Amino acid sequence: MPELPDVETMRQYLQATSLHQKIADMEVHDADVVPVEDASQEAALQELKEELVGCSFNSTRRHGKWMFVALDDDRDSFLVLHFGMTGGLRYFKNMEEEPEYDRVLFHFDNDYQLAYISLRKLGEVKVIDDVEQLIAEKGLGPDALDADFDLAAFKDAVEDRRAMVKSILMDQGTIAGIGNVYSDEILFHAGIHPRTKINNLEEETLKELFYTMKDVLQKAIEYQAEPEQFPESFITRHRHEGGRCPICGAELQRVKVSSRSAYYCPNRQRKGGR
Repeated sequence: MPELPDVETMRQYLQATSLHQKIADMEVHDADVVPVEDASQEAALQELKEELVGCSFNSTRRHGKWMFVALDDDRDSFLVLHFGMTGGLRYFKNMEEEPEYDRVLFHFDNDYQLAYISLRKLGEVKVIDDVEQLIAEKGLGPDALDADFDLAAFKDAVEDRRAMVKSILMDQGTIAGIGNVYSDEILFHAGIHPRTKINNLEEETLKELFYTMKDVLQKAIEYQAEPEQFPESFITRHRHEGGRCPICGAELQRVKVSSRSAYYCPNRQRKGGR
């Protein structure tokens, strides 16, 4: 599933390519990505098209794994893009370059297109009026990279929690944006076993976890969330059966945490921290 660094990279991509261009037309190639509430599927698709055609994208925002695109200067509406298990964006000119699995296609009046790609059709594309309301409805906690989410806020968020630390990092209601891959990366660099109970972490270890979280996510964004470009010290490329620790060479171990597979180095990550 695209996590915070992936969605932030896509947000920056949309920001760099697709702002302030009038949407001349749009196509929905698969209605599964358009949520249906009170209206019929056909009515929902027609309403989405009416909301977007003739508008332009004005600015972008991200919260956790969710992207919001403000429509025009004089409207209080936002296009919501959520990418589900897999997905991305592609800006292109010639229709011969149209990507596979594009579920929604925006045609701009400059003859370029923006494709919303979703292989497994588990994402969402819709228009809303209130970003904060959606964040509340989804029960999302603070964004992991929000400047206001400082050490004190982090400690408040995890205070009195007794779950395993990997589960806490992946809990979108506690911290929005981190999933299975980046929780492993953060814990590897912090030297914490993924099954350690967060309430067993010492004060200094908890502090190190917080700053490591910020650092790993920022670094991943700097490398455009492309694992092949990550520093050699990252384990993301090695998260597979038989993968080895890039630091000490030990074979990575796998355990289940909240029904997800966690990879860790048995030498560097021991319960309770370093």
